[in-house]
Amino acid sequence: MWKLQRIGDGNTVVLKISGRIEADGLSELKNACAAVGDPTNVVLDLLDLGVAGQEAVMFLGDCQQAGMSLRNCPAYIRDWIARERTGENQKQ
Repeated sequence: MWKLQRIGDGNTVVLKISGRIEADGLSELKNACAAVGDPTNVVLDLLDLGVAGQEAVMFLGDCQQAGMSLRNCPAYIRDWIARERTGENQKQ
């Protein structure tokens, strides 16, 4: 279970994510990000994020590449995103 809180901050919109986010919650998060328009105006605050599934982490990585900021991002998520980008998880 997860929760999304939208906080307007001038031109920037902070989307605060808390709880556990898995693939089934991504459509709501995608819609919230898209509603802002310019991805550089989106900040995803992950301070209260407990657990993120693989698809959620991949989505967060895509958000970051699109220009969104990840605030208070847990180290394990940053590391996971970096591994996905380098293809380390693809090696067998």
